Amino acid sequence: MSMSKRIIALVLLTYQLSWAQSEVFQDGEWFKFKMSYSGWLKAGDATLSVKETKLNNKPVYHIVGKGVTTGAIKWFFNVEDLYESYVDQVTGLPYKFIRKINEGGYTKDVVINYDHQKLEAKLTDNETGQTTTSRIAPKTQDLISAYYYLRNFYNGIEPKDNMEVTIPLFFDNDLEEFKLRYLGEEIIETEFGRVKTYLFRPLVKADRVFRAEESITIWVSADKNRIPLRVKADLRVGSVRADLVAFKGLKHSFEVVF
Repeated sequence: MSMSKRIIALVLLTYQLSWAQSEVFQDGEWFKFKMSYSGWLKAGDATLSVKETKLNNKPVYHIVGKGVTTGAIKWFFNVEDLYESYVDQVTGLPYKFIRKINEGGYTKDVVINYDHQKLEAKLTDNETGQTTTSRIAPKTQDLISAYYYLRNFYNGIEPKDNMEVTIPLFFDNDLEEFKLRYLGEEIIETEFGRVKTYLFRPLVKADRVFRAEESITIWVSADKNRIPLRVKADLRVGSVRADLVAFKGLKHSFEVVF
């Protein structure tokens, strides 16, 4: 085994141990979010669910994210989004990612299969029938698995001011560095009462959608679940906010501040 392969194997082993020891979610976990535009107009609903299953005889978590527009917005900008990720129960690495979306006529229907030993990602575009293979980095995540990885990463530790985590993220056939910055603590009012939260900010590209690099803020419960309670994004036009309105199947008790 070459030196580079030994280093990759060591990195993966360390990652596997940390994932197995800090897992904060379980089979049956489910979230529902209410989306609003510019703070008052109902925009849609979104759900996240976790189910244990097998993929190619390997135990995995099948994580499904769905989003749809509702109310008045649906009549002039209809959205139907489906994201799926199959994540290894031991390593936390994604094996398969599905993105099937229709956003106001803009469509995507792709499947990505990951080979973490060869450090390759094979993307199949179901609309064109084309398949491309790209190089990936060790511990590469997809858009869905990254969120669950970060929940585990922050379990059992107290975030520090300006703490920043960087992970490799493969999305739309591109490998990027996804950065998440810790901002501090805040007690917020939720559907379930007052909850202590940690604030995080993922750094995104300023483009035709987002106003600036620091356009998104996430409020995460400070208990052992590390669940997202609120997400706010400042857009080029207006803002979008998502609030958790229902949940079930948490691994740990949900803590409320009285």
